[in-house]
Amino acid sequence: MSQDLEIVLTRSGRDKLETKLDYLRNVQRREVAERIRDSRQFGDLAENAEYDDAKTEQALVESQISEIRRVLQLAQVLENDDIPTDYVGIGSMVRLTNEDTDDDWELTLVSSVEADPDTDLISDESPVGEALMGKRVGDSVVIHVPNGTLHFHIESIRKSS
Repeated sequence: MSQDLEIVLTRSGRDKLETKLDYLRNVQRREVAERIRDSRQFGDLAENAEYDDAKTEQALVESQISEIRRVLQLAQVLENDDIPTDYVGIGSMVRLTNEDTDDDWELTLVSSVEADPDTDLISDESPVGEALMGKRVGDSVVIHVPNGTLHFHIESIRKSS
C-alpha cells in the first residue's frame, strides 16, 4: 500500500485486525520459533528443508505483523455517526435486489483492508463497491464485473447494528 493512501476502517474491522495481530504475535510467532528450533535437529542447515520452510514462514508472519501494525497506526476508524444511511458510503449496509433474478443480497461496504467477499464485506475499490458509492435508496445500479454486467436495485441503506 502507498503511504499516502487513506485507510478507513469500521470499528469491527479494526477489532478484527487487532485480534489477528494479537494471534500472530502471541501464538503464531511462538509456533514458528518452535518449528525453527525443532528443525535444527535435522542436520546441516544448508540442506535442511524443514528449517528453510520454518524461516520462510517466520518472514511471512513478521511481514504480516508489520503490515497490520502499520495499518492500525494510519487508519481512521469510522464512528457510528460517520456511517451514512442516506447514500452508500464506507460502513453502509446495503440491501440490493438483482433486477435479472430477483435475488436479494445484503452487503457491507468497507475499505480494501477489511474486505472479505465470502462474508459480504465488499471493498469500495471493487467493481461492486465503486458502482455503489454515493448511490441512494431506489437507484438502479449497473455493475460491470469480469463475468458480465449485473443490474441491481438499492432497497435499503443502514448502519450495522
